Amino acid sequence: MESSIAIRMVNITKTFGEVVANNKVCLDINQSEILALLGENGSGKTTLMNMLAGIYFPDSGEIFINGKAVTIASPKIAFDLHIGMIHQHFKLVDVLTAAENIILGLNETTVVDVKHVREAVKEICNRYGFVVDPDKKVYDMSVSEKQTLEIVKVLYRGADILILDEPTAVLTPQETQKLFCVMRNMKEDGKSIIIITHKLHEVMEISDRVAVLRKGFHIGDVPTSETNAMKLTEMMVGRAVSLDIERSVPVNPKPKLVVKNLTVCDSDGINRLSNVDFTAYGGEILGVAGISGSGQKELLEAIAGLQYCQSCSSIEFLPEKGEKKQLSGMHPIDIKRLGVALAFVPEDRLGMGLVGSMDLTDNMMLRSYQDGPGPFADRKKPKQLAETVVKELEVVTPGLSTPVRRLSGGNVQKVLVGREIAMQPQLLMSAYAVRGLDINTSYNIYHLLNEQKKRGAAVIFVGEDLDVLLELCDRIMVLCSGRVNDIVDARTTTKDEVGYLMTYLKEGKTNHEQKA
Repeated sequence: MESSIAIRMVNITKTFGEVVANNKVCLDINQSEILALLGENGSGKTTLMNMLAGIYFPDSGEIFINGKAVTIASPKIAFDLHIGMIHQHFKLVDVLTAAENIILGLNETTVVDVKHVREAVKEICNRYGFVVDPDKKVYDMSVSEKQTLEIVKVLYRGADILILDEPTAVLTPQETQKLFCVMRNMKEDGKSIIIITHKLHEVMEISDRVAVLRKGFHIGDVPTSETNAMKLTEMMVGRAVSLDIERSVPVNPKPKLVVKNLTVCDSDGINRLSNVDFTAYGGEILGVAGISGSGQKELLEAIAGLQYCQSCSSIEFLPEKGEKKQLSGMHPIDIKRLGVALAFVPEDRLGMGLVGSMDLTDNMMLRSYQDGPGPFADRKKPKQLAETVVKELEVVTPGLSTPVRRLSGGNVQKVLVGREIAMQPQLLMSAYAVRGLDINTSYNIYHLLNEQKKRGAAVIFVGEDLDVLLELCDRIMVLCSGRVNDIVDARTTTKDEVGYLMTYLKEGKTNHEQKA
C-alpha cells in the first residue's frame, strides 16, 4: 500500500434495518490532504465518517491506517489511532473552562497538571494560528471559539486525521476564512483533513480533492482543480441541475407585517431582542443575518406566539382584506383563530417542529387535526400531503409509517419545510430552512420560497449562508447583539459588508428602517 495513503477503506457496508447507508464503499484519504466529502442527504457521508470515528461499526469491509488493517470499535480506539471528529453539534460542557473540556474524559492516572495543559494549548495555538483562552468558560464563548476549542481538543489528544462535519454552518465569512487558514496550516504540518459540507463554493476554495457518495455508493473522486460546482452537483444527483437562484423584482409590495419596539427577555431578565423595528412586505423575501445567538430564534418565535414579548412590543399583521391584527402577546392557537395564515419552520426541527416518535402522516396532521367538524381527525388529506412531500422533495424513508426520528437530519428538515409551505401561508417564516440539506434539495426549497413570494406572501428567511442570502433575498436585516444593525438591499450590498454588520454594532444605533 502506498505510503502517501493515510486511510484506506475497502468495501465498507453499513445498514440500518432495510436502509443501506453505505454499500461496498472504497475510499482513500491521503496524508497532508484536505478531502471534501459530498453527497445528497441520506447518501451515507456522516455514517461513513462515524465508522472512522468509532461511533458506528461496519457490517463488513476493512479499514487500513498507514497500511495496517485495524478494527475501530469505539471512539477511544479511534483516538488511539490518531483520528478525531469534530461534530456539527459541539460536544462541550458549558460550565467548564476550555482547558477542562480538553482534558475531560482522558484517563489521567495522576492529578491533572493544569499548567501543562495551558502550555500544550498555547503550543498548538502558536503552531496553527488558533486563538484559545484556556481559562475561559464555554458559556462565554462565541460559536467560532467553541469550534476552535473542539479542534484544539482533538489535536491535544494527538489527532493526525481530522473529520469536520459542516464546520462553517454557523460562521461569518471572516470566521470561515480564519478557519480555512488554520486548515491549510494543519495540512502543511502533515495532517489529513476530511470536510463534510454542502457549500460547493467552499469545497472549491479549500479542498485538494473531492469524493462523492450517492445513495450509499462511492461514485468517484476528482482533484478539485479539475472540476467545478456544476460537475460536482451532477455527480451527486446523477443528472444536470441548475444552480441559479431565481430572484424576481417584487411586484407592488405591500406591508404585511409591521414590528415596532419588539423586546424579548429570557428567564434571567437579559434582553435577547431590544427595540426591534422592521416591516416585512408581501411579495418579497426579507433575509435575516446574524451570528448565532444574535436574536434570530427569539425574533421568529415572538412573531409566532412562542416567546413572551415585553408590553412595549407591537407586532401587527395586515391582511389583504379587513382590519390589521395585533399578534403581540397572543398564543399560536389564538393567532390561528384570528385567521392569520402563518407558517413557521423553527430552528429546532424535532424539538419544536415535528414529533420524533410520530410517523410522517401524523406529523402532517399536527397542522390540521383541529379543523375537522367532528371528534375524529381526518387522516386522508394528511396522508396525501405526506405522499406529495416525499415525492416532490425526494424524502428518503422506508415508508410513510416510519417515525421521523429514524430519518436523517436532512430528510427530517424536508418533511418540516414541505408541510409548512403546503399551507399556502400569507406569512412564511423560516429559520435555517436548508440547514443540513444537499445542494439539489436546497435549490428546490429556494424555488418553493420564490413561489410563495410570487403569490404575494411575505417571506422572512433566516439563513447562515451569506452567499444564498445575497442571491435569494430582496432585503437583508442584520441583527447584532439583539438589535437591528442595518437593513440593506441584497442586490447592491456585499458579503463583507453584511459580515461586518453581523460582528460590529454601530455606535449609538439601535434601530433602522429602510425599504429597499
